[in-house]
Amino acid sequence: MRPDFYSSGFVVERQRQWYDPSAVPKVLGLVLGLVLLAGCQPQKAAEQKPPAQVNAAKVEFTDYAQSVSVTGEIRAKIDSNLSFRVSGKVTERLVDVGDHVAAGDVLARIDPAQQQADVAASDAAVRSAEAQLRQTTSAFDRQKALLAQGFTTRSAYDSAEEAQRTAQGSLDAARAQLQTSRETLSYTELKADAPGVVTARNIEVGQVTQIASTAFTVAVDGPRDAIFNVYEGLVTRNIGNQQIQIVLFDNPAVTAAGTIREVSPTVDGASGTVRVKVAVQNPAPEMALGSVVIGTVKLPAVKAAVLPSSVLTSDNGKPAVWVIDPQTSAVGLRNVTVTAYESLTVAIGGGLQAGEQVVTTGGTRLRPTEIVAIKSGDPS
Repeated sequence: MRPDFYSSGFVVERQRQWYDPSAVPKVLGLVLGLVLLAGCQPQKAAEQKPPAQVNAAKVEFTDYAQSVSVTGEIRAKIDSNLSFRVSGKVTERLVDVGDHVAAGDVLARIDPAQQQADVAASDAAVRSAEAQLRQTTSAFDRQKALLAQGFTTRSAYDSAEEAQRTAQGSLDAARAQLQTSRETLSYTELKADAPGVVTARNIEVGQVTQIASTAFTVAVDGPRDAIFNVYEGLVTRNIGNQQIQIVLFDNPAVTAAGTIREVSPTVDGASGTVRVKVAVQNPAPEMALGSVVIGTVKLPAVKAAVLPSSVLTSDNGKPAVWVIDPQTSAVGLRNVTVTAYESLTVAIGGGLQAGEQVVTTGGTRLRPTEIVAIKSGDPS
């Protein structure tokens, strides 16, 4: 027969052994020891963490002269916008973009029918006025002779003289109108006012053109400009008297010198740039209209420390660098003023002192007051 453990004192005895009060201090001591051991291990590990390895550079200020290069285009100093001085339908176009024209060359014609009719009407008015003048002059001569003989009155003589003068005035007006009509007829031919190259065409045969609507643009032969679109920050610097070196993009051996001739007073809303016109001195024949050129200007020298671009980091969106304390080897983040950005270097004009050491590489994971070690071979 199975023993009845529940009816015996066996269970009670085991429970008494499990909850033995004398075992509690031993358990608490063991747990406390484990906690203290766990708390000491991170501190010990932190104390043994090696300093971060970084590359560093010494700050040295020198005379820094920045060179700025931008691309531009060769254009004529004077662009002549040509338009018809009368309205009409274009019947003939004689030139196209790229053609060279001489002064007086006919570029296009419009239908002259209306202007020819005006000339014919003005010519008829002149002939009528001439006949009227001949008649009044003959009448005046008769009155003049009769007055000398006493066979007419002074009043009749004065009337004949007035009619003769009125006829003369009418003839003068008719002749002026005829001259105007002939000149208007000449406006049906659009002629070049100076030699140059056609750079734009805005009309086509069969099109009705209006007065003062630009039909052709001609780049006048003569002085040439290099046109550049630069950022406003460059224009605000003192570059007005600086010499500009101009190099042909396709052939760097072709160069020329230039000086700033005009700076636009407004900023282009689309690109945020300012148009600068540089007068090209003695341009080479290879610098034809539309040629792409590179303009380089050397800005006035300023005191700045030239350091690798990797030295820069950000402090709340502002440029900053890690500066190494020479006594403790701890780093600190310091804001700086950047004078210029180059492709591989950066010129810092303020925020640093000569002789200080700054982190160039290895600073991506640094924290303020962190201890660093400069890799062997770096300048000290």
